Amino acid sequence: MSSNVPRRTFVSQMAAAGAAFHIVPRHVLGGPGFRSPSDTLNVACIGVGGMGASDVRGMSEENIYALCDVDEERAAQSYINHPTAKRYKDFRVMLDRDGESIDAVTVSTPDHTHYVAAMTALRMGKHVYCQKPLTRTIWEAQQLESAARDSSAATQMGNQGHSWEGTRQIREWVEAGWIGTVTEVHYWTNRPIWPQAIERPLDAHHIPRQLDWDLWLGPAPERPYHPAYAPFNWRGWWDFGTGALGDIACHAMDAAFWALELGYPTRIEPESTPLYEETAPAASRIVYHFPARGDHPALDVVWRDGNLTPPRPVDLAEGELWPPGSSGQLWVGDEGTLVAGIYGENPRLVDATRHAELLANPPDQEYPRTDGVYAEWIAACKSGGRAGSDFATHAGPLTEMVLLGNLAVRTARVLEIDPQSGQVTNTMIPEDYVKPEYRAGWSV
Repeated sequence: MSSNVPRRTFVSQMAAAGAAFHIVPRHVLGGPGFRSPSDTLNVACIGVGGMGASDVRGMSEENIYALCDVDEERAAQSYINHPTAKRYKDFRVMLDRDGESIDAVTVSTPDHTHYVAAMTALRMGKHVYCQKPLTRTIWEAQQLESAARDSSAATQMGNQGHSWEGTRQIREWVEAGWIGTVTEVHYWTNRPIWPQAIERPLDAHHIPRQLDWDLWLGPAPERPYHPAYAPFNWRGWWDFGTGALGDIACHAMDAAFWALELGYPTRIEPESTPLYEETAPAASRIVYHFPARGDHPALDVVWRDGNLTPPRPVDLAEGELWPPGSSGQLWVGDEGTLVAGIYGENPRLVDATRHAELLANPPDQEYPRTDGVYAEWIAACKSGGRAGSDFATHAGPLTEMVLLGNLAVRTARVLEIDPQSGQVTNTMIPEDYVKPEYRAGWSV
């Protein structure tokens, strides 16, 4: 230090230099690829086996802070992949003990636990990602919609097709008039691929050692353990799941719900194989009638499950097989038809000549592309923005629309519906079909 520099001047220069040092971004100081802890989410994952394991992997660029599952065997691979994550069986205990450290929560449980887990986390101010269908009942979907509107947290439902290229192409092609005015949309699926149309089993089984059956039941009415319910076959039971419609329609109907601004229908007409008290039917056909909406004229949406398929399109070339797969969607316009996968993937015009013209003259990209359902939600968590399938404006209303079809099937009645409120106007729906009662200790 020069003896000609006064001490006060030197101190002020060093303070300024120190201030300049501290405002350099952490990622610059850490070198290429560095991400500071403040830029990383602490994620807690509820349900980490099966589809839950995929959701854990989708969050793996963040810090997997805690893992929660009632089945140690199904959770084992996620535990191995994230050995430093805290482990829990009861998400209520996890959120109570570690809530201060958790930024975001994924919910990948059976349908009957979606609401209580997602709502508990959302009310704590956590960002929430929840698998489809958002909830098991319409009332639960409405409650999450309302909570999400009142929260600054980012929310996202796991209907991944909504973030994919195909869904955006479908909307852009339809809006550009490539099939004219849409008059019908048809869906078909090979679901159920689990048992439905069955009675409650009466034989006794020991609870598997690795499974906490009481926690698996969660808010659902108590019943003895049976492999007919867990780990996979719960989807067909009304106490736990939403059948083939609830499982797949939040994927399949997504593009039409978004592109055609469907909202609530005015009428639903159900047909099915024989009904059972506790399980969904083996196959069903459900017709949703939608009124005119803004620039969109009235149209019908037809759902088929149990391997039922729609009629062959009139513009399909001779010799081409129909249907093109075990599940899919068909858009019928007054100037052509469009077919796509169940997630909106691989859309194409049925008329091969017209499709070639489309590929040669594609419309402008009107809707932003994304890096996928997980990256989109993570970005919203960090930016304060909104993910594409957020609870308040997309996932909740879509789930409500889908689940109205189950009300029609379960009651075996044509339902007349107020398109503004979604209320059934021509018959009484059993209260527990719409709003569940929870076991003690599970209300939120």
